[in-house]
Amino acid sequence: FEDLQAIAGQKPVITRARNSIATFKVREDMPLGVKVTLRGARMYEFIDRLVTVALPRVRDFRGLNAKSFDGNGNFAMGLKEHIVFPEINYDKVDTIWGMDIIVCTTTNDDDQARELLRAFNFPFND
Repeated sequence: FEDLQAIAGQKPVITRARNSIATFKVREDMPLGVKVTLRGARMYEFIDRLVTVALPRVRDFRGLNAKSFDGNGNFAMGLKEHIVFPEINYDKVDTIWGMDIIVCTTTNDDDQARELLRAFNFPFND
């Protein structure tokens, strides 16, 4: 929770289960994770840190998959370790967790969204 707050620069929201699922041992209203929605200046600052600092620190990084667009101009990627961000002190981390990052654009076309993210220096591997 505190790590995501340090990475994003704002307070995360706890996501909870909408209904119970016995096979997953999940009860209704049980906390499942946390999420942050970034807009404006914080979003641009996060994208800059992601592209210039975090992604180069990922082990065996070969670029982002250019096929990870959803058909509506949105791009999704995952990180296996949150410690690639400079805000996280590796010595104080007790568990390493991953995260999904979704970049939503205003266009409905994947090609336009890919060009927009290329302008932000996203390292695609195509």
